[in-house]
Amino acid sequence: MRILIVEDSVLLREGLVRLLEDADHTVVAALPDASDLDATVDATAPALCILDVRLPPTFVDEGIRAALALRKRIPQLPLLVLSQYVEERYASDLIAAQTGSAQGSAGPLGYLLKDRVADVAEFIESVERIASGSTVLDPEVVAQLLTRRNQDDRMQSLTDRERSVLAMIAEGRSNQAIASTLFLSEASVEKHITAIFQKLGLEPDESGNRRVLAAIAHLESTGLPRTQNGTNR
Repeated sequence: MRILIVEDSVLLREGLVRLLEDADHTVVAALPDASDLDATVDATAPALCILDVRLPPTFVDEGIRAALALRKRIPQLPLLVLSQYVEERYASDLIAAQTGSAQGSAGPLGYLLKDRVADVAEFIESVERIASGSTVLDPEVVAQLLTRRNQDDRMQSLTDRERSVLAMIAEGRSNQAIASTLFLSEASVEKHITAIFQKLGLEPDESGNRRVLAAIAHLESTGLPRTQNGTNR
């Protein structure tokens, strides 16, 4: 798979290149900032772009703005955003762009904390899942988004088991993976998923990517609160 990296830290950038190439992927470019991103994407035609949230020159939101611009310009391009912390505003902005695009037009999306890179096998698996069409959200991001909405009447209508299943759906897990983790039969998981969509007023869909987007679209559409400066550390 052809991958483009945008990461200002030399150590992390070179580390990502090494990890990905050791996993038999091709890094077509590794940029320190987003200034040449559009031209590089056009010249190299990557199958996936990995971007840091914070990039030069201000290290505030250049990376997320670059990701949003790419999503608008090339909707089908899979994106993986890496962040040092759970930054709810940026996760929310990405999700809003994802769910607000025309049906079926948005490519896969990933939002992971940089700590996940340390687990090489899991990180490579996440990269490959995103490239193959799944949406992968860091469990910490999912937990905070779900916690933020725990006052919503529809969320309160979910049982504890349904909340657990919903969190794993939002992480991009398959029915089989959910069943294995929660020690349930796949039939039981399917029943929980049906109940979740009914309680949230959402139509179930067998596509893993659509299920993730549906769960997160609900959280976004109900008015995800943001901190004053847009971050949560």
